Amino acid sequence: MVVPMKKIFLVTQDKHQEESLKLLRKIGVVHLERKAVSSDALSRVLERKTRAEAVLRILRPYEKEEKKGTAKKAPPAEKSLTVDEITSQVFHYVDELKGAQEELVRYRRERSRIVEWGDFNPKDISFLAEQGINLYLYKLPHKAMETLAEETRYIILEEDKNFIRLLVFGGEIPGKTAFLIGEYSCGEIDSLISALDDKLAEIEEHLSILAESKTIVENEIQAILGEIEFETARAKMDVLKDVPEESTVSWISGFVPQEDLGLLKRGASENGWGLLADDPGQDDTVPTKIKNNRVVNLLTPLTDFLNIRPGYDEADISGWFLFFFTIFFGMIFGDAFYGSLFVIISIVGIIKTLKKGVPIGLKLLLLLGSSNLIWGVLTCSWFGLEAHQLPLFLQQLSLPLISNVTAAQSDYHAGIVQQNLMIICFSLALVHLCIGHMIAISRTRNLKVMAELGSIAMLVGMFGIVLSLIASNEHRQIPLLMPFVYMLGGGFVLVFFQQLRRECGPVHFGRL
Repeated sequence: MVVPMKKIFLVTQDKHQEESLKLLRKIGVVHLERKAVSSDALSRVLERKTRAEAVLRILRPYEKEEKKGTAKKAPPAEKSLTVDEITSQVFHYVDELKGAQEELVRYRRERSRIVEWGDFNPKDISFLAEQGINLYLYKLPHKAMETLAEETRYIILEEDKNFIRLLVFGGEIPGKTAFLIGEYSCGEIDSLISALDDKLAEIEEHLSILAESKTIVENEIQAILGEIEFETARAKMDVLKDVPEESTVSWISGFVPQEDLGLLKRGASENGWGLLADDPGQDDTVPTKIKNNRVVNLLTPLTDFLNIRPGYDEADISGWFLFFFTIFFGMIFGDAFYGSLFVIISIVGIIKTLKKGVPIGLKLLLLLGSSNLIWGVLTCSWFGLEAHQLPLFLQQLSLPLISNVTAAQSDYHAGIVQQNLMIICFSLALVHLCIGHMIAISRTRNLKVMAELGSIAMLVGMFGIVLSLIASNEHRQIPLLMPFVYMLGGGFVLVFFQQLRRECGPVHFGRL
């Protein structure tokens, strides 16, 4: 159920603002009203959080997995560093890593450019140029050789089917671009690349050691989150100005569960705060607090996965959703073998985690597996096998009205089973939709109640039409199932109003 909330306004002296916020956080029942705020202190804390998260992202790929059965190594020296020192070192190593990687890419690109000319030393060519001997390298197609001037002096270094590589003496070839001689030879570049590889390995080793201290950074982030919450609350406090300093007051607004309002009143009385509590207005964005019993809480893993939660002004249908989801899950899977598998897995998991606390996901798996198992047993569905291939005792466990054993007798009996299943499905749909309209009726205080009642009447009428169409053929035994259907629907109505009375008290429709 959705817990009723109260909107509160808390007033304190401005000079006690920080102390009051700390005490309010200690009480822990106030959900502050959402408001866009900013402050210098909040900006500084957010910047610290951004840097810490960046450090964590950088260190995560360098974590070393510990092998099972191996003794845990003693913590390295870096583990005694502070968060600021870890942050400083991480960013320093990252800058070095980026610089080394950029140089490595540049040297590898240069090597791939000059490698086809062999391992020559560019300094030798520069020395000869200083002595007045100019040498030029050219890579020309075969056809270009025919246009070379006769006075051009050259040596053919290498030739293949596409190009000829020349060493030209004296002057450049007009209209042709000479090969740009670099700064290093291939051998020198290989030495530089090797040195950079060693440097990268050393940097990554330092980062791996720092990654063992990431727990310190994670703890810092958690502490920063608390500071952000505190600074956000401080920034949300309005201050009454243009009054004497000793009379300046601050106030903050938020929401408190009605059941926890007493704790806040006690805190306000003990600390001299002014407190005003009222029902939330229509324009307020009220947070939703859900409080359900243990059974309905089994739905939590599914609602968390789907990220669905009712709004404050909406009905909490968690109980009904769990009930129908359990039935539909069993019907969709519809195989007792898989249901047994789910039940066994969940029971084993529950036994293993019994001392530490059973995860709620295992309990939900047990419930859904039991639904699957029960439906599979009732319909005699085991691992997709035909009914006559199953042992006799499994066939006898099934419910004849919907059993595959009955359907296997003849086409006539198969039609009976099929229509029984259709009636069950239509009946579940009717109950499902009617519950939705009854919930709407319980929350309506005007003439819209008549529209909801009309919708229920229309659903019941359509249900009757559908059943008359289904039962209007040769399978006249179908109506034998209808008393059970009506009993089921009546039971749902009684359970609904009993739960409604327990949660909301007597229902009053007011004046129509």
